[in-house]
Amino acid sequence: MRIQESGEMYLEAIYVLSQKQNSVHAIDISQHLGYSKPSVSRAMGILKTGGYITVDEENHIHLTDNGRAVAEKIYERHDILSKMLISLGVPKETAIEDACRLEHAISDESFAAIKNHFAIMGK
Repeated sequence: MRIQESGEMYLEAIYVLSQKQNSVHAIDISQHLGYSKPSVSRAMGILKTGGYITVDEENHIHLTDNGRAVAEKIYERHDILSKMLISLGVPKETAIEDACRLEHAISDESFAAIKNHFAIMGK
């Protein structure tokens, strides 16, 4: 089952937050994304049912291996696409916003070509 763009955004947010703090709660995700607590709670239920996250007895949210794979993929896309746009002269804030949209729409093939191109250019 292909995860929707909104699910990818939530997984990426959990991943980013988990890199900065010891535990992630729904309220942290709500604040990070600027979404309402009920919206986040609903999304967490969907992601839990889909096997992308687990929630422990203290309501800490954890990525499963599958959830982590999706989150890392989206995060890498965001990072590389942002850097690419900035290197092309796009203002940083615009580049970050545009990368957020592009990261969900770009094909694996096109992203691999961009990633390879920038790896070669970086050498």
